[in-house]
Amino acid sequence: MRLLIVGALEGQLSEATKLAMQGGAKVAHAPSIEIALATLRAGRGADLLLVDVMMDIAALIAGLAAERIAIPLVACGVETNAAAAVNAIRAGAKEYIPLPPDADLIAAVIAAVARDASEFLFRDPAMERVVKMADQIAGSDASVLITGESGTGKEVVAKYLHAHSKRASKPFISINCAAIPEALLESELFGHEKGAFTGAIGRRIGKFEEANAGTLLLDEISEMDFRLQSKLLRAIQERLIDRVGGSKPVPVDIRILATSNRNLNEAVREGSFREDLLFRLNVVNLKLPALRDRPGDIAALSDHFVAKYAKANGLTHRTLSPEAQVALLGAPWPGNVRELENTLHRAVLLSQTDIIGPDAISLPDGTGLSEAAEAHSLSAQLAQTAETMSRAMVGRTVADVERDLILDTLDHTLGNRTHAANILGISIRTLRNKLNQYADEGTFVPGPGEQRSVA
Repeated sequence: MRLLIVGALEGQLSEATKLAMQGGAKVAHAPSIEIALATLRAGRGADLLLVDVMMDIAALIAGLAAERIAIPLVACGVETNAAAAVNAIRAGAKEYIPLPPDADLIAAVIAAVARDASEFLFRDPAMERVVKMADQIAGSDASVLITGESGTGKEVVAKYLHAHSKRASKPFISINCAAIPEALLESELFGHEKGAFTGAIGRRIGKFEEANAGTLLLDEISEMDFRLQSKLLRAIQERLIDRVGGSKPVPVDIRILATSNRNLNEAVREGSFREDLLFRLNVVNLKLPALRDRPGDIAALSDHFVAKYAKANGLTHRTLSPEAQVALLGAPWPGNVRELENTLHRAVLLSQTDIIGPDAISLPDGTGLSEAAEAHSLSAQLAQTAETMSRAMVGRTVADVERDLILDTLDHTLGNRTHAANILGISIRTLRNKLNQYADEGTFVPGPGEQRSVA
């Protein structure tokens, strides 16, 4: 997490800097808007700008837009600057932090921008297999495609690969391809030369050059515009990039990691993703299982999050009851680890006792944990039953399956043809024709009030 603080570094803003550094951020300082823009152009990038609310935030945001630099901005100032805070938000600031700074608020903003926690905690065999493969390939320069549902920890795995690679001491640069508008993404990746477009008042270094000698993570690569994919393919193949408006290629030495929560093979078939780019990215595929398929991780992460948020909020030690632990294992967790973390953070804050029971835990939509676990269990049973029935039909002809369905329905209605036809959604005439055909073939067809004998 790289934080660039813009403004006079004194007093309360200096305290905010210390808190950010204690929260794990790498902090740089620019006393003016001009120096901030020059710093970003030079490739000393940032993941977040923390700007004194008394600065001309509208001018800074306009300068960022003009030079196609996409970085979230948070304003900060003393609580009496209410009008300035409103103006900053209207100008485009994502958030406003009042000063003097609050340690928890600073940490929350940093966490929101960083998105994924740095902890890499796993216990389940399904995840152990993924980590074992990651350990095998970490030391190579092979491109890696990390796939899985949203919230499964793809970026955490990417950071793990970098930390265990021979490039660990070099930069790890991440760019979210889904979060940056198409018009800005090319400049974010490859940079631009002075005069390349209106507003380009100087050379700007892009993410490829920022990551030189290190690792570049292309997060949610499936959302990249198709036209930009060809330029990315050349950069990966030849390790050469072209700045927007540049006259000669720039060599780079980086390792490429990419993530996607979509099936890229389907995207190729749909024509929204280049097949040759997929081949370049997918030298090794690390597929992360969904959290619901990692019960060992649910248990370990649940205990970890409860302890973490009890401590962070200055509360007494809290534990999950055995019933809550069972219910957590049975919940569907469509948002995976991120949803589990938010759910348990909320449970810690709202719990009235040191023992957190299932009734004290609710999902984001308000559904009780026990209800969600029960619904998920029923859904899993129905899916399993459907799969069993589907497998039982394999190897049989459509005519055989149709005959059994018709006769079973007739059996259910005790031979009532009209009722059976309504259930099957066919006309009574069609049903009679089918039954006559079955009788001619030697199959027993029950009459009204009769049932077939059951073995």
